[in-house]
Amino acid sequence: MPLIKGRRLALPIIQGGMGIGVSLGNLAGSVAACGGMGVISSANTGFREPDFWQNPLRANLQALHDEIKKALRMAAGRGLVGVNIMVATRQYPQAVQTAVQAGADAIICGAGLPLDLPELANSSDVLLAPIVSSGKAARTICRRWDRSFGRAPDFVVIEGAQAGGHLGFKREDLLAGRTKTLAELLPEVQAELAPYEQKYNCQIPVFVAGGVYSGQDVAEYIKAGAAGVQIATRFIATYECDAAPGYKEIMLAAGPEDVQIVQSPVGMPGRALKSPLLDRLAALGRIAPERCSACITSCKPQETPYCITQALIEAVKGNWEKGLFFCGSNVGRVQKLLHVDELLAELCADWRRTI
Repeated sequence: MPLIKGRRLALPIIQGGMGIGVSLGNLAGSVAACGGMGVISSANTGFREPDFWQNPLRANLQALHDEIKKALRMAAGRGLVGVNIMVATRQYPQAVQTAVQAGADAIICGAGLPLDLPELANSSDVLLAPIVSSGKAARTICRRWDRSFGRAPDFVVIEGAQAGGHLGFKREDLLAGRTKTLAELLPEVQAELAPYEQKYNCQIPVFVAGGVYSGQDVAEYIKAGAAGVQIATRFIATYECDAAPGYKEIMLAAGPEDVQIVQSPVGMPGRALKSPLLDRLAALGRIAPERCSACITSCKPQETPYCITQALIEAVKGNWEKGLFFCGSNVGRVQKLLHVDELLAELCADWRRTI
């Protein structure tokens, strides 16, 4: 079983963070209670708060704190509770500090390079991990953490091109199929981590994500040298997922032909379901935001093609007409709702059988 800085996971599975509001305390706590790592997305966690649009910083940080505490109570020490925090958000520093204060076991950062994460966390207890999509990104982060903070990542998540949501690849490469596979990325990233494992006399476990679906996939990547996997889309189709039933029904009804690569206002490509919102965007060129929560550092409300916060909020409510539905490449294979413990039992039984 994976050992991360002295903390052992009973299951080699991280549930990927999904925002807005798809993976909050209930899903993360349920996964952790089974011995995996459940992950809360910090992306506009407070969208249900009555003052969200007036004071998004307060709403988000209070809700993030409360969701972490909820997940930790549910986990009861059986697994780990992590928080996924996007570097590209304006609230990135405050979200990191809130996660530490609330007692999260791990902070996982993507959508940008978390070069200053150790300084922001300022804690020896919380596990710190970057999400990378190349050996180059892993090398850049490790060099910075080594030189500036005298440490290495506690673990690393490699997110491949088949993942859902925002992707760390160029849009043209995704569309042309010019991206490396997880099997190619794993040794590349491990080679970059090796000097720091030697310097700090530690192991840096690597978890792979993006297109991981079955227990056989888990076994394949563990055999290849990964400590485990991160899975997101399959956890949408669980009763414990924090999204509305309508959101889950939309995902269950999706087929492979319903998935497309989109350009996000965040400035990155992403994978999402074809939907009426994207059709309108293609026809109109721009859907001007009605209001702004100042979520992304690079966003200019007067220029952005649409408000991704509003689109993701509508999605998690199950609003097909107005929502943006991020998904992984295997969404078409997800056929029915399961409880979290059933899904994890299925994955682990197939993984152990294959091993």
